Amino acid sequence: MLSPKVQNLFDEPGCDKNQAKDEKARKKGCSKPLTPGAAAGGCAFDGAKIVLQPITDVAHLVHAPLACEGNSWDNRGAASSGPMLWRTSFTTDLTELDVVMGQGERKLYKAIREIVEEHAPPAVFVYETCVTALIGDDLDAVCRHATDKFGVPVIPVHAAGFVGSKNLGNKLAGEALLDHVIGTHEPDDVGPYDINILGEFNLAGEFWMVKPLLDELGIRIRACIPGDARYLDVASAHTARATMMVCSTALINLARKMEERWGIPFFEGSFYGVADTSDALRQIAKLLVARGADAELIDRTETLIAREEAIAWARLEAFRPRLEGKRVLLNTGGVKSWSIASALMEIGIEIVGTSTKKSTDEDKARIKQLLEDEHKMFEGMAPRDLYALLERHDADIMLSGGRTQFIALKARMPWLDINQERHHPYAGYDGMVELVRQIDIAIHNPVFVEVNEPSPFDADGTVIGEKVIGLSRRSAVAAEPPLPVPPPPGGRGLVGMGSSQSFGRADVGGFSGFGAGSPTAGAPSSSPPSRGRDREGGVGLSADGELATHTHKKFAASGAGDADDC
Repeated sequence: MLSPKVQNLFDEPGCDKNQAKDEKARKKGCSKPLTPGAAAGGCAFDGAKIVLQPITDVAHLVHAPLACEGNSWDNRGAASSGPMLWRTSFTTDLTELDVVMGQGERKLYKAIREIVEEHAPPAVFVYETCVTALIGDDLDAVCRHATDKFGVPVIPVHAAGFVGSKNLGNKLAGEALLDHVIGTHEPDDVGPYDINILGEFNLAGEFWMVKPLLDELGIRIRACIPGDARYLDVASAHTARATMMVCSTALINLARKMEERWGIPFFEGSFYGVADTSDALRQIAKLLVARGADAELIDRTETLIAREEAIAWARLEAFRPRLEGKRVLLNTGGVKSWSIASALMEIGIEIVGTSTKKSTDEDKARIKQLLEDEHKMFEGMAPRDLYALLERHDADIMLSGGRTQFIALKARMPWLDINQERHHPYAGYDGMVELVRQIDIAIHNPVFVEVNEPSPFDADGTVIGEKVIGLSRRSAVAAEPPLPVPPPPGGRGLVGMGSSQSFGRADVGGFSGFGAGSPTAGAPSSSPPSRGRDREGGVGLSADGELATHTHKKFAASGAGDADDC
């Protein structure tokens, strides 16, 4: 049942990269085969969950063993301005007994009923996974029955993990929205200024930095899919007059089919960087005017752009003396491979390289135009090559996702997260200022100056250039008495413990005296003698009774010092 849909997604007319392939290569899809057992970037189920979970008022039910939901929950830093039901984890938690006894469909139906009764969501999304696809649970039949029984839309999402890559899962999620959600609700407030935003995930709440600009222009966001979306907004998306697509690699199929089915024109744009944000606002205004909006919208848009650009550049100028000429390596992909590069070049930062992983041919063409050197583009870079580049200090900072952060940190190089795990919003004019501010903080973090200094001690753990006061280490060790001899069996008794002239306590509870005038000077002792230094590097008595002030410093696993520090 799923195979024809997957094959149709492999033949995507809206994707220039896909259409440039021959028929045989097109059938293989867009991503390289995953390596079994490797963390290769997620499966189709993960991709579908990424696209649909930010619909905030919907219950997301994973029909699978517990691990599938546990590994995919909260895998992106999307934010909600209202409902929090999407943050609740729902799973049928299938066990081996459920699989063997064929209880999967019954357990799924009971889970849907419980969710509807306790949470009353506007819809329930049910995700198929590898196990439930392999055992043949009929998700469509269960979802249809639950919809009729409870009066709540229950949408099956066919994106089992073994079907393909995360990117394919993104597209399968778009197909689920087209088949079951979009077009199912007719709003009563349709207007000429309604738009859709596709492929915007509202990471760290960054879309909230753009929405006020659109609100000021009187442009209403009918549906932002999926960032901070509501179910009825998505169901009404077919009434919008224009669509902006932020991430074409994820939802190009959704944008194209909405244009074919409802005549909604779309364009690809970016809200990263001052120039790209301005360009996106201009294109939105032009599309809306072409679709019936008042022509004065274009003039109002230009006025807003002029004002916001002036404010942004004034704030960015404060960072130019500190960042101009700094070299940045971008190890990301997709739309960020050129949008982030364009944004940073605006303030004089040099791009020494950018990854084109998951980038379309159009993305690559934009990169060539920006960098004017195709040798700065790389499809992928092995960790050892990436480490070598950073170790040579060919860049001042690396911007990437969390998977490569430890390569940069191992090379003692500043690093900033710009992928989905980030905690700072970078979209819009204010987002551009925040991005530059975070880069400035990372590059000038004093810890990287410290860790790039030469080591203060040699291979043996000896501090370089520091003078040891008192006896040398070798003479101090030679002067130390031997370790205590264990007491004989049958009683404690007095046991010889080195020199008979050692200073210590006359008795276990006695007073320990120091110096020749001590009442216990020269008396035999049942306690170990004082050593040249105590075990914690402090002050003690040497073998000849003089006060020794050694300043040896110890380091973990420092070679010669280990035996003495046990």
